[in-house]
Amino acid sequence: MKEIKVSSEFKSQTTKAILAINLFVLTYVIMLALAVGLTVLCVYGGIMLIVSFPRFITLALGLGLASLGVLVSFFLLKFIFKSHKADRSHLVEINRKNEPELFKLIEDIVKEVGTDFPKKVYLSPDVNAAVFYDSNFWSMFFPVKKNLQIGLGLVNIVSKSELKAILSHEFGHFSQKTMKVGSYVYNVNQIIFNLLFDNETYDKFIQKWANSSGYFAIFVLVAIKIIEGIKWILKQIYGLVNKSYMGLLREMEFHADEIAANVTGYEPLKSSLLRLSLADHSFNNVLSFYDKKIVENQKSENIFRDHLFVTNFLAKDHNIEIINNLPQISEKELNKFNKSKLVIKDQWASHPSTEDRIAMLEKTGLSTKIIDNESANLIFSDIEQTQRELTIKVFKNVVYAAESSAITFEVFQTSFKEEFIKNTFPKVYNGYYDNKNPLFFEINSIEHGEVNSKLKELFSDSKVELVYTALSLQSDIESVKQISEKTFDIKTFDYDGIKYSKDDCKGLLQQLEKEYEILNENIKSNDIEIFKYFKSQETKANKEYLLENLFTEFINFEKEFDSNYDVYIQLSNDLQFVNYTTSIEQIRVNFLDVEQLEKKLSKGINALLENQNYQSELTAEIKENFELYLSKKWHYFGNEKYFDKNLEILFSAMNNYAFLLSRGYFLVKQKLLNYQVELIDTTYTAKAEYKEEF
Repeated sequence: MKEIKVSSEFKSQTTKAILAINLFVLTYVIMLALAVGLTVLCVYGGIMLIVSFPRFITLALGLGLASLGVLVSFFLLKFIFKSHKADRSHLVEINRKNEPELFKLIEDIVKEVGTDFPKKVYLSPDVNAAVFYDSNFWSMFFPVKKNLQIGLGLVNIVSKSELKAILSHEFGHFSQKTMKVGSYVYNVNQIIFNLLFDNETYDKFIQKWANSSGYFAIFVLVAIKIIEGIKWILKQIYGLVNKSYMGLLREMEFHADEIAANVTGYEPLKSSLLRLSLADHSFNNVLSFYDKKIVENQKSENIFRDHLFVTNFLAKDHNIEIINNLPQISEKELNKFNKSKLVIKDQWASHPSTEDRIAMLEKTGLSTKIIDNESANLIFSDIEQTQRELTIKVFKNVVYAAESSAITFEVFQTSFKEEFIKNTFPKVYNGYYDNKNPLFFEINSIEHGEVNSKLKELFSDSKVELVYTALSLQSDIESVKQISEKTFDIKTFDYDGIKYSKDDCKGLLQQLEKEYEILNENIKSNDIEIFKYFKSQETKANKEYLLENLFTEFINFEKEFDSNYDVYIQLSNDLQFVNYTTSIEQIRVNFLDVEQLEKKLSKGINALLENQNYQSELTAEIKENFELYLSKKWHYFGNEKYFDKNLEILFSAMNNYAFLLSRGYFLVKQKLLNYQVELIDTTYTAKAEYKEEF
């Protein structure tokens, strides 16, 4: 393979990352030197105080003074005594004997890229592949061999050529000398994290020291103030180090992509990148499905077979072409629902966007006609057995109430389809309502004349595009507002191909809000036409007023939803203090505020229990939790400690309340939309039109 030259941007980002690390090292050395100097002075002062005035009080003050410097110095050095062990319990190590064809593929790539063979190769359940290494404090100074992790969730949804391209990308990272910079940044982050956040043991120690004597407490307070200053400095450096490193990581991705394109051509990597989002979404859908099955003590036989089924099922639902059991996603389909014109360079992103990566891949011009479209699963010696082994690991730590049993693949397919239909809107709507609700309008103000609109027009691709353009525009408006209010630290950005600064936000916002208003008017007009259309079908079917009732029911629910859901939001915010160190007096005051909100929560839960719309969603587990919560007044703190079991009951009640409210929102909307479809099915003209167009 020809030598690939790094770009000027790559060199620039490498320099920035190295300078940021050097700044940290310099700052840390200065702070440590000052801390050591302070320790020497404090210890010397403490000894002199005790020697000069040998009394009990001077002994206590001398020890306290000496401890001041020691506490500050130990704070800066405590990370050395902290060990970081990577959790590999979810991984399965493989070797050449287990997987000869895979190791032959790895060997070929290693030779072509011109890098080292990995120290170890692991399989994981993830829809991902990655390079990692055993990094510790000393790895900054000594060479470390890298490991390769291959996700079976990824292997499951790529072809042989695509897997080769992905692994070539990962070995591109193996060949990058800047991975050493990554080791430095990783350890710098570990040090700063330890100093800023991993302080529980240290805090307990200094609290115990302060409580042992009032004299010591004075010096502990001084030490805490100094440490707070150190933390403030470290936070500034943490941001600088990570921002520069994120920039380098993005350039490393582009560079590794180019290496992959040199090995396989750019097409296999491009097609796998386009499929990755759907595959990841599908895997999460499968995991979510089995989360709900925990109460039934059920798990998967082979989660990867389930995953491939769901990936193709969702692809078919979106009319995506499937070849060799793999969805073929185009760039147009990837951006189908993203109509944003706002371009902001995300300085904190570790990876470039898929669109940017594809654009850079195509720029290489490294095309190929030799593509193996067979499933990458066929590379493995016994993929079924390997998948089952990883499936066991996925469910290993799940706690079941009784002995668990595996769902057969046939049962999974049926159950998933039923669950999907139960939680989606009819296809006739073409995704129009997937992310929008029927807009409010006065029914009495509508003129019920002759309806000329057809279903195809009301839910056409152009009408759906209006909805997603409005959603993207709404998101853009919020982002520009945050830039204007300096919530985002951004100097310039692009909108619709034009560069803007923070000072231009006000004028741009006025323009965007006007566009948004016009879009919403067009969508509202279409919603009125939709209502009129189904009203006319209802009239033909002699089902007067039910449509109006269902529409009114939905609008009323929507109006009340925010105030009901706000109880959950307020409680969640007001209970944040239980996650932090809080004074006993403040804890008691906080729970008095929580008590008032709990009255609203109890009232809301009772309303849900009495509402017939929620009976089908009230599982035995939720009902049991609600009844337990409502059975008495719970206390969450006493004898200077939290009552964890009582808090768990409260949090479960809150989460179940929020879930049912959200579920209710969907069900009321679904009831309206399903009724409209029933009108199509019961009206001859509309039924014929429905069959012809959909």
